Order: sequence, then C-alpha cells, then structure tokens
Amino acid sequence: MRESLRDSRYPQLLAVCDDPGQDSLPSRTVTEATGSIVKIDAAHGVRERTMHPLEALLTERDWVLADGAMGTNLFALGLDGGACGEQWNLDEPARVESVHRDMVAAGADIILTNTFGANRYRLALHGLGDRAIEINESGAAIARRVADGAERIVVVAGSIGPTGDVLEPLGERTAAEAFDAFAEQAEGLRRGGTDVVWIETMYAENELDAAVRAVKDIGLPFLVTMTFDTGGRTMMGIRPQDMPGLEPCRAHGAFGIGANCGIGPAQLLDSVLGLRAVAFPETIVVAKSNCGLPVMGDDMQVRYDGTPQIMADYACMARDAGARIIGGCCGTTASHLTAMREALEQRPRGETPTHASVEAHLGPLKVTLETEEAIARVKEDGEPRERRRHRRRRPS
Repeated sequence: MRESLRDSRYPQLLAVCDDPGQDSLPSRTVTEATGSIVKIDAAHGVRERTMHPLEALLTERDWVLADGAMGTNLFALGLDGGACGEQWNLDEPARVESVHRDMVAAGADIILTNTFGANRYRLALHGLGDRAIEINESGAAIARRVADGAERIVVVAGSIGPTGDVLEPLGERTAAEAFDAFAEQAEGLRRGGTDVVWIETMYAENELDAAVRAVKDIGLPFLVTMTFDTGGRTMMGIRPQDMPGLEPCRAHGAFGIGANCGIGPAQLLDSVLGLRAVAFPETIVVAKSNCGLPVMGDDMQVRYDGTPQIMADYACMARDAGARIIGGCCGTTASHLTAMREALEQRPRGETPTHASVEAHLGPLKVTLETEEAIARVKEDGEPRERRRHRRRRPS
C-alpha cells in the first residue's frame, strides 16, 4: 500500500504512510494541502477522498476565474476615502454582499472576502483593533451566503493582506506579533466558513512566513500572491522567479502561488512568465492584475484606465502564460469580469505570449532582465533551474 500511494494523487499522505510505527493506528482522516479530505483505514488504505471545491473546479477545466476589486466597488457604493472598508462587514453587510453577488453574476468562481486589511494593527487605526475576529468572521459569512446561494460551485477565499508594518530587523513589528494578528484573522475566517485563505499583496518573506504559519495552524488550505512592481521585484527585492523556492511557499504546501496588484496587466504578465519558467509543471499559478493604472478624471474622481477589452485580453494571455487561477485586482468591476469570462470561454488557447505580444495587446511593459534570462534557460536546458535544485534536495 505504501508503494502504491507514492504513485497516487495523495502525496501529503506519505508522512503518515511511511512510518511503520503507525500501522496499528485506527481509522482516521488526513487533510491534504489542497484542502481535500482523505479517510484512511488502519492498514493505511485510502477509503474515501472528498475533493475540495477549488480542486474540483481546477479538475473540470484549465482555468478558474477569481473576482475583481472589493475596495473599488465599495467606494462606488458610498464608502468614504480613508474609511475602513472592512467595518462595512458589520455596518453595511448588504452592500458588501451586493459586490459579491455582482461578481458571481459576472462569472466569478472564487470570491475574496472583504477582509484584506482586517488585522488588529490596520483595524486599530480606526479604533477596531479588538474586533478583528468578529470582522473577519462576518466578512467570511457574507461571502459564504452568496456562494451557497449560487447555482454552481463558488469558492470563498478568505483575504489576508499585510499588517501594514515592516517587520524586524528593518521595522519595529516582530514576527511573533504578525503571527498573532494573522492567527486572529484566520480564526475569524474559519468561523465564517471560508473554503481557502488567500494571502495576498505580500512583499517580504518574513511576513509571508508569519501569515502562512498562522493559517496552517488553523488547518485551512491557502494560496499566496505577492506584488511585483516596476523593477520586477517586491518592495523587499523578491523576484517572481524566487517565489517558488521561498520557504513559506515550498515547505508549507501552498495550494497555489502567483502575483496580484502591481502596475497593470502587462507588468503582471511579466511576473507570471518569470514565475512559470521556474515552477514545477503541477504548480498552480495565480494571476490577479490591477485594471490598468489609476487616472484622475475631470470630475476629480479616480478611475482605472483598463477597459473590459484589455482585461479580456489579459485574462487569455495569463491563461496562455500558464496561470490557472485568473482574476482582477484594484479597479476591476463586474463589467470587466464579464468580458474576462466570455473571452476565456470563447477564445481558444494560444501560444505562450512573448513580451512583444504582451506589449502589442496590453501596452508598454518594463521587461525585467531576470525574466528574460529565466525563460531563456528553460528554452535552452528544457528544465527550470528551480525544479532541478529541488530535485537535488530530494532523498533518493
């Protein structure tokens, strides 16, 4: 049975099955990194596997559509600039719910909870630091109601963003403090019924590590996205090519990894190309781009300049670049998402985009030298360096 499990779809069971001292354990369940549940009998035979809804969607087709922006759409519904959008989970739940419903109607398979900044430190700026669990639970419960009312599978992803502080040694916030703040968020999201946690807009490995460990302790599967800006790096210098090898992503079993936010779809595709070039083929890559760049209109209102057509082109190019979970970030509305869904459903898969084709469809792109080098190595060697390095670490 141990040998057959090595070749099965259940790699997370190996730690259990390879220990001969556990042969007498009674029947029990094991949760995979994907969130799927496997029931095992005393002889370590797999009896039943309950597939996680996100894994089920990814089994059905080669792309899954995540939602668009939350903040942009709350501002359109009357949220004041500088106000705490997460407080609307308590004070204006119907308006938050309407954003989720619009995204589902537009075709979203995944909806992110209105909890991006709902950690104790960001909430403390609004006098809400002691209500983190309550606000996260409420945010997850709102999304859960919408997902449960849909006529198809809709996954609730609990959004966790950065604390807003730089961690030691460059800042004053400790990793332990960040861990505790993320643990509160994760617990609230769990209570509210989230399916998976989406740790997003991260830029530093130590803060990402704190968030991942907190979510793992709660027992929820998770995805990770980082933000890469004009230099093709995060604020702390991490490149897309570095991400698959980061300890929080590699050692803790992230469901998927990728990029979000940034400076628009063209630059985000550069990040996806760089990440995909070094990741294992089975890695679920995530793309969730801003809807262009913010522009001040004649009415003094800020709007993003990405059109539905641009976001539709981006969605298909992200799919062709190797992303399997695709969505929009800041500025992305339901109308953008509708165009993205229609394009993904109707346009055939194309060749892996080049930087020239990205610029032709999506606008100017600052091509990073590291991305070009990573792609060139794959073409030359036939295998990503990151994958070769991981293989050397594996026991024979």
